[in-house]
Amino acid sequence: MSNRKLRGYLFPNMLAMLGISLYIIVDTYFISAYAGTNGITALNLIIPVFSVIFAIGGMLGNGAATAYSLEKATPNGKAEDYFSVAVITDLIISIPLVFIGAVYPKEALGLLGADELITQVGCSYISTVLICTPLYLINSSCTAFVRNDGAPNIAMAATLASSFFNVVFDYVFIFLFDWGMFGAALATGISPLISILVMLWHFLSKRNTIRLRLILPKIKMVVRSCRLGVGYFIGEIAGGVTGFVFNTILLRISGNVAVAAYGIVCNVAVIGTAVFSGVAQGLQPMASEAQGSGDVAGRKAICRYAIKVAVWIAVGIVSGLVVFAPQVVTLFNSEKDMAMEALAIPNLQLYVIGFLPASVNIALCGYLGAVGRDRLCGILSVCRGVVAIIFFAVVLSHLFGILGVWIAYPVTEFFTLMVALLTIKKRGI
Repeated sequence: MSNRKLRGYLFPNMLAMLGISLYIIVDTYFISAYAGTNGITALNLIIPVFSVIFAIGGMLGNGAATAYSLEKATPNGKAEDYFSVAVITDLIISIPLVFIGAVYPKEALGLLGADELITQVGCSYISTVLICTPLYLINSSCTAFVRNDGAPNIAMAATLASSFFNVVFDYVFIFLFDWGMFGAALATGISPLISILVMLWHFLSKRNTIRLRLILPKIKMVVRSCRLGVGYFIGEIAGGVTGFVFNTILLRISGNVAVAAYGIVCNVAVIGTAVFSGVAQGLQPMASEAQGSGDVAGRKAICRYAIKVAVWIAVGIVSGLVVFAPQVVTLFNSEKDMAMEALAIPNLQLYVIGFLPASVNIALCGYLGAVGRDRLCGILSVCRGVVAIIFFAVVLSHLFGILGVWIAYPVTEFFTLMVALLTIKKRGI
């Protein structure tokens, strides 16, 4: 296993995911400047929708790309149809989400907990996001396959170009065109198209081995892709589940101000999650290749190296956000809401401590999915993303009030890490 070659996959993916996280932060900043606390509250209530979309795209795209890599490493493997299956399935899944966005956006926001005021602020945003679902899903599949086809730098460039477009046109649409929340959603919705256009550089090159054919997706291939991508699905959906549960509890305990404070924390904390996801995605091509060729020592070395990188990055992010939490929160508090600031600063400082175990958990789940251990990957992902986080959020908020909500995330991640290490040691993985 070459560390240099592995870095060639890890760092482009980390930079690409960092680019995504930065445009999310800029999006939050612009919405805060334009629509204030109500805008941030609406955005935070809509974040679970993004989580669902990205979860589906990550599961199909990364799962199908993993199957593609495993099949290519097998003498009699049949890899060529997985890209077509992923893209066509993306389009099929998009249909009901586009319909909801076009016909029932207010009802969708109501289900997410929005009152009449927040619904008025966020209706155009959620509608635009849902209508653009096909672009999000297809871009996820294209990015995963380009990366697995030996072009991680092009996948990185595509993601960064998409993020840059989003940042620039966020400002143009929100402020210069005065389109507000609709402008923010439109810039975000169009940005995946920019990414796809950049990746045409690979698709049209001689190095490309990916082919798109008009075929009826085989159920067996879709199921296999979903199984191999379940870690990505649960990793993404975890944010949506966590957001929905936390929003519900916070609305009950402290109202819209607490939701806005949590929204700032989530959007800043997405930096850590994005970088760790980049590590998980970056190790996948080489780990799958090692697994397919029977190189046990090689795949374990890949896992150890990736975890070391993730942990060191986590230490840096946690240190920075704990020290500079007041300055970070102030950036998103355009209305100088002291009540929100008082909630957000300690929330951020407590929340990011969870990045230390989360860095290991996310890298491990990426590794397990890459080597075909989809069941164990799914168990750990469900533990940290659904079962444990809901359990600790409900129990700790009951015991300690709003403080219990803030500490639920780090407690969940430490608990999951303990379960993961015990399970892996027992199974000798």
